[in-house]
Amino acid sequence: MIKHLALILKNVCRRSIAYVPKHRPPDPNDFKLLQEFLTRHNRILILTGAGISTESGIPDYRSEDVGLYARSNHKPIQYQEFIKYPKVRQRYWARNFVGWSKFCKVVPNSTHYSIHDLEKANKVTSIVTQNVDRLHQKAGSKNVIELHGSGYQVNCLQCTYKISRDELQQVLLKNNPTMENTFSMIRPDGDVELTSEQVDSFKSPLCPNCEGPLKPDIIFFGDNVPKVRVEQVRRQVSKSDAVFVLGSSLTVYSSYRILLQAKEEKKEIAILNIGPTRADDFTNIKVSAKCGDILPRLCSVCI
Repeated sequence: MIKHLALILKNVCRRSIAYVPKHRPPDPNDFKLLQEFLTRHNRILILTGAGISTESGIPDYRSEDVGLYARSNHKPIQYQEFIKYPKVRQRYWARNFVGWSKFCKVVPNSTHYSIHDLEKANKVTSIVTQNVDRLHQKAGSKNVIELHGSGYQVNCLQCTYKISRDELQQVLLKNNPTMENTFSMIRPDGDVELTSEQVDSFKSPLCPNCEGPLKPDIIFFGDNVPKVRVEQVRRQVSKSDAVFVLGSSLTVYSSYRILLQAKEEKKEIAILNIGPTRADDFTNIKVSAKCGDILPRLCSVCI
């Protein structure tokens, strides 16, 4: 764990300052509440959001002053627009192509490693993440449900063809050798900002089998989480005796309904997140603090 933290501090200190919202140091009473929560439960479902990846240098969407919406007029890609319009796909893939070299190199932070430590200590039934960055897996976690999919897998919209995002990058590089690799800020899905000239000259990827359009295995805004995945998460909630939310405002219904189920099944709920969340009015424990300031310390005394 010490080696992990040393690497994290070296690589992401500056970025964490840039993308983490304003926050106060953890209150000792809050630390005690969460310590007792982790001690009480041995079958915890952990639900994570974009707030845990800000400390790795990936901005979230909604945080005041530092979130993507506050920094730009960018709106996330809409599912129906991606499906219907080739120009929308061209713009998405051009930006994703340029941003991928940085996005795929982002490393886990202390929160990801602490969650893995809880998992190794058999305190965690499953990790349900809204993030598409695979940082949980990079930190060593095994039982991860990617609620909104992953940016590391790409599927054809017309047939069963699949390709890893790393492999596709080589195809895109071959087809777009002159694309300039310049950008200022990646987005939670790996997107970046490009000029209209750069976008217009980009050759979008097509399926080598049927020439259909390719789409990352991500649940875009306006799309639905597959029913199989929803049921998988429901089973995991029922198997757990508590739910621990880390770094999520629970604004998106696909995550909020997990808390509604936990409430209905009378599971204890704890939330560690900077700022308010959609479930604050019925959670058992709510702590407004940076995850990296409190979770590693909690692990050191609870496991």
